[in-house]
Amino acid sequence: MDAMAEADFVVVGSGSAGSALAYRLSEDGKHSVIVIEYGGSDFGPFIQMPAALSFPMNMARYDWGFQSEPEPHLGGRVLATPRGKVVGGSSSINGMVYVRGHARDFDHWAEQGAAGWGYADVLPYFKRMENAPEGEAGWRGTDGPLHVRRGPRDNPLYAAFIEAGRQAGFELTADYNGEKQEGFGALEQTIYRGRRWSAANAYLKPALKRRNVSLVNGFARRVVMENQRAVGVEIETRGKVRTIRARREVVIAASAVNSPKLLMLSGIGPAAHLRHHGIDVVADRPGVGGNLQDHLELYIQQESIEPITLYSKLNLFSKALIGAQWLFLGSGLGTSNHFEAGAFLRSAAGVDYPDIQYHFLPVAIRYDGKAAARGHGFQAHVGPMRSRSRGTVRLAGPDPRTSPEIRFNYMSHPDDWRDFRHCIRLTREIFAQAAFDPYRGREIAPGTSVQSDEALDDFIRAHAESAYHPCGTCRMGAANDPASVVDEKCRVIGLEGLRVADSSIFPRITNGNLNAPSIMVGEKAADHILDKTPLSPSNQQPWINPRWREADR
Repeated sequence: MDAMAEADFVVVGSGSAGSALAYRLSEDGKHSVIVIEYGGSDFGPFIQMPAALSFPMNMARYDWGFQSEPEPHLGGRVLATPRGKVVGGSSSINGMVYVRGHARDFDHWAEQGAAGWGYADVLPYFKRMENAPEGEAGWRGTDGPLHVRRGPRDNPLYAAFIEAGRQAGFELTADYNGEKQEGFGALEQTIYRGRRWSAANAYLKPALKRRNVSLVNGFARRVVMENQRAVGVEIETRGKVRTIRARREVVIAASAVNSPKLLMLSGIGPAAHLRHHGIDVVADRPGVGGNLQDHLELYIQQESIEPITLYSKLNLFSKALIGAQWLFLGSGLGTSNHFEAGAFLRSAAGVDYPDIQYHFLPVAIRYDGKAAARGHGFQAHVGPMRSRSRGTVRLAGPDPRTSPEIRFNYMSHPDDWRDFRHCIRLTREIFAQAAFDPYRGREIAPGTSVQSDEALDDFIRAHAESAYHPCGTCRMGAANDPASVVDEKCRVIGLEGLRVADSSIFPRITNGNLNAPSIMVGEKAADHILDKTPLSPSNQQPWINPRWREADR
C-alpha cells in the first residue's frame, strides 16, 4: 500500500468521469494516477447482466443508500437517491441509456459562464469517447472506448410506440445523439457483447493495465490543504487513516452528492454552514452544494390485451432461464435493459428544443423492479427535462461517515405542475393512436378517472419518482461569480491543485440521462489538467424544428 501512497494525480471516485480521467491522464505514460474508490468489485451478474439493472441500485453492497429529506411539495415523501458505491460508480448501477444531451444544453452552459463548453466545443469529445457504429455518419464516434448500441426492438410494442408518435404528428429521428434529437426513435444503450459497458469496463480496467495507474480502496474523508493548495486526500482504509499524496493535483469525481460533501468536509463551501459544524474555513465558496437539479418522471401504464409483454418473464423459472442463457450463451433477454424506444419532444409552440423525454418499456413495472402490474401491460416513463426547481446538498455533521442532507425541493416551481400535467395528457394522446389499437387495454395508471388538474396533481404528488440524474452542486462558471465553484478548466476557484470533474459541475441539467455528459466531462477535463490544446471545435449545426415558433410538433 505505501508504495501506492503518492502519484502525480489523485482522482477521488471511479465513476463515469473518474474512470475517463484515469484513462486519459495516464494515456501518454508520463504521469502516475491513483484512483480512490470506496466501493468494491463490479464482478458479478447483478451488475454485468443488463436486464438485472433493478438489483444493484437496491443493494447496499453497490449503492451509498442516500435518501432525500422529506420533500415538502411531494407530500413529505422521502425519495431514494442511489449513487454507485462500486468500481465504475453509478455507471455500474444505472439504466444504461445513452443520451448526449441537446446541443442547446451546452450552448446554455457557455452562456452561463462555462466558456469553452458550448456544443461546438464538447461535440469532438463525445466523438472521441464513442464507439457507435450504428450512429449517424459524421456526427458519431466509431473508435472510442465506450461501446454504444441500439437494442434489438424485437417486441412489436416498440414499433407501435414509434409509429404512434408519428401518427400523433411528431417527428421521427434516426439518431437522437446525432444531428436531430427531436422525435421518436430507437434508444441507445451502453451495452457491449451482452454486458453492461460501464465506465469501469470502457476506461478504468484498460487504464489499470498500465504501470502508472493504481486503484486504492478507501473512504475519502477530506482533501488535505496546505497554504490554499491541495496536496493529497485523507482516506480511511481497514480502520486506519492515511493520506494519499498528490504531486500535481487532486481531482474530485465523486458524484453530485459526494463531491460537494467532500469539499465542505475539507473547509471549502458556504462559510457560515462550515462554521456551524465546527469546520475551519479554507475557502468561502457559497455555491458548493447549491444548484442541485434532477429529473423527475412518472410511469404512465396501459394494459395490453395481447400477451406479448415481458410480464410472462417475471416468474422465477423464466428469470432463471434468462440468466442461464445470458451467462452461458451471451444471448437472449438478459442482454438488454429493455429501454429500446423513446422520444424527445417539445412541450409547446415557442419552445425551441425538446424539453420532454420518453423511455418506453414493454412491461408495467417500477424502475426498482417492485410492484409489477398484475398482468400484461406497457408503460412510458415521461418527465419534463428543464425544471426550474433547485435544491441543496448540505452536511448533516462534521463526521465524514454521516450521510449528507439532500434537499431536491422537487416541484417547488409552479411551472413544474403545468409541465407534468401536459406530459400525462400527451402520453394518453400517444397511447390512443391507431398503432396501439391491437394492444391497448384499460389505463392502469393514472387511471381514466384521473382527469382534472387537481386529480392529476394528486397523482403527481403521490407517484413522481426521481430518474436518478442529480447534478449541478459544484457548478462551473465565471471566476467572479460567487455561485460558481469551478472555472472553465474545472479548477476550484481561489485554490491551487484542486479540480472537480463530474456531473456536479453542470451549470444546468442536460436533456436526458447523465452518464454520457458525465463521461464527456472526464474526457475534456483531462485535457485541461494536462494543459493540452482542446480538440478543435466542430462547425456542425444541430437540427432545430423549423416550426418551433408555431407548433409543438
